Amino acid sequence: MHSHAATPDMAESRGRAAVALGRTLDPRSIAILGASPEPTAIGSHVLANLERYGYAGELHLISRTRDEIAGKRCLKSLEDMPEGVDVVVLCIPEAGVLDAVRACAARGVGGVVIFASGYAEAGDDGRAKQDELAAIARGAGMVLIGPNCMGYTSFTAGVPVTFEPQVPQYRLEEARGVSVVAQSGAMAANLRDALLARWVPIAQVASTGNEACVGVEDYVAHFVADPSTAAIGVYAEQIRHPRLFLRLAAEARRVGKPIVLLMPGRSARAREAAASHTGALAGDHASAVALLRGEAVIVVDSQDELYDTLAILARHPQPRPGGPGIVTGSGAIKSLAIDFADDIGLDLPVFRDTTVAALTALLPDYAVPENPLDYTTVIMRNPNIAREVLDVAVTDEGVGSVLLTMITGPLQGQRNKAKTMIPALADRAIPAILVALGDTWPIGEELAAAIREHGIIVFRSLERALRALRRIDEYAADLLRAGRRGALAAAELPLPGAIPANGIFAEYQGKRWLRDAGLEIPAGELAGDVEQAVDIARRIGYPVVLKAQASELPHKSDAGGVVVGLADEAALRAGWRQLTADVARHRPGLALDGVLVEAMGAKGLELVVGARRDSDWGPVVLVGLGGVWIEALHDVRLLPPDLAVDDIVVELGKLKAAPLLKGVRGAPPVDVPAVARVVAALGARMLADQRILEMDVNPLVAYPDRALALDALLVCAAEAGAHAEPEVA
Repeated sequence: MHSHAATPDMAESRGRAAVALGRTLDPRSIAILGASPEPTAIGSHVLANLERYGYAGELHLISRTRDEIAGKRCLKSLEDMPEGVDVVVLCIPEAGVLDAVRACAARGVGGVVIFASGYAEAGDDGRAKQDELAAIARGAGMVLIGPNCMGYTSFTAGVPVTFEPQVPQYRLEEARGVSVVAQSGAMAANLRDALLARWVPIAQVASTGNEACVGVEDYVAHFVADPSTAAIGVYAEQIRHPRLFLRLAAEARRVGKPIVLLMPGRSARAREAAASHTGALAGDHASAVALLRGEAVIVVDSQDELYDTLAILARHPQPRPGGPGIVTGSGAIKSLAIDFADDIGLDLPVFRDTTVAALTALLPDYAVPENPLDYTTVIMRNPNIAREVLDVAVTDEGVGSVLLTMITGPLQGQRNKAKTMIPALADRAIPAILVALGDTWPIGEELAAAIREHGIIVFRSLERALRALRRIDEYAADLLRAGRRGALAAAELPLPGAIPANGIFAEYQGKRWLRDAGLEIPAGELAGDVEQAVDIARRIGYPVVLKAQASELPHKSDAGGVVVGLADEAALRAGWRQLTADVARHRPGLALDGVLVEAMGAKGLELVVGARRDSDWGPVVLVGLGGVWIEALHDVRLLPPDLAVDDIVVELGKLKAAPLLKGVRGAPPVDVPAVARVVAALGARMLADQRILEMDVNPLVAYPDRALALDALLVCAAEAGAHAEPEVA
């Protein structure tokens, strides 16, 4: 397996950048260039934010036109401020930014925050101006945040370096909280507000803007090392250094800090350059998600899932595997929970026998001790029944979380629930969720105070809660799966000849190579003329198939280059004439390497197995329903290339066509581990040889005792090193 570790110089540079970023986010001194008393001025908002938060460090106001602002003396220029100021906030138009950045570099400033726009987002000229700013900052070892950003707020240090008006309603007093980084200022604020509204502790919130120097990866690296961060939320439209992000995700996983990522792009059209089914189906976004999940990054599909998942992980960053135990006092909610969990693929664990026995002892005879559990109207006689039931449910080894629903109801009822239901959820070792039903019916102050006091995770929607718990369950499973990853040992395996000009090997070459890699292929040989074909068929046995072979003919069937079911010599000779005539008509002048004569494979379950090297993210493997169905149904799973065989077997069970693997309508079950070993072998080859761009085995026919590769496509980089994986920035 190739290493993508940064060089010592790069590692040292990143180390210095991490120190400088930490100094910027927790500054002992701040200067505001463009300070102003005007209520609509950006500099006025920044100053007001710092004053409202009671910033206690050195504060330098710089204004060419003012001698003082709000009783504070103003400096006339950056040259007048002391050397070594931690952060300078540039509240000035773009025209003055370049000179200001030069002055900051000369004064040994730790970091510069640039709100101004008109840079890379505005076109090539703006990009050139942004690159110049970045070069100055890097040369001085100075952090440059932005341009075109909204800055950041450290709730740990109590420092809001942003022009967005901030009310000091919250400062992190707990040991750890969520840290957020977003490439969109609006999304950073959106996520911050959503978490605060749920009483979720927050450590840091940052927007990166154009990321001239400091990007999402830098903040994630800082959060991974930050003792006040328990979980990390990320909104990224483009991860600029994917392999670095994956390494940071692996480190976050090792130190127990979950990363929840919202990354638009699912609907983007796959690359047109893909030569294989795998290349067409494993688009950029899909490949990224497969590799991110390989490092246990929680990739969510919506803002709601981003808020909701972080709300749970802020308090339970290392959940145990297992779906939720659902406790309710409503038969209707029980039925709805069962249906919706099934809709979204959330497994509701079956209570163990010991759990059932304990619940039976607690509940009336007419209550059914199962999951979901409806404790019926017994709560009218025993207000503590919710606590007693939850005490039992949380001990069930198959339960990874518990969810309690309640009718929010009138204030008097809320007071009673604040005394009984809220403490019942407190201090649980697994995520304990309260669903306060009633949509936007208000939660009174007494109930709200109890929720805040006990740190309860609250939802107003059963469906949102279950979606979030599905993500939590997936995350717990992904953590275990990531810990088992490890590439198969892949011995040196030369490519099957010189790489063709188009990078695509003919099928017979690809199959020969796959056979050497340990895959089973049909008996067969390459024939140069019909007499050789007859001789080969006599040796391997009829029926046979003929396939035209040339690097320039990867999709043979489209040109009439495949003839199947040839039962005897006469049929073979007729098939040879038909094949050569059809290919000549469709591709005049094409010189074939020959015609592959192969034994016809017996009928089995047709699958596709493939691999693709994403130019940004690296290799990913694919497995799914193959043959003629792949383009119609797209029933595939994308996986990291070094997934353990047993985990590949689990992923095969998640296919929509999974019942076919077990045998339907009298068909026998197929050898699923054999299929998984093929997937693992292709992944190992991708990791062992960076020249390989795509592999496609379609179909891979699965039988009860083996898996046979009937067709193969191997695509490699036409020029040595042309597609080698780049080092990170």
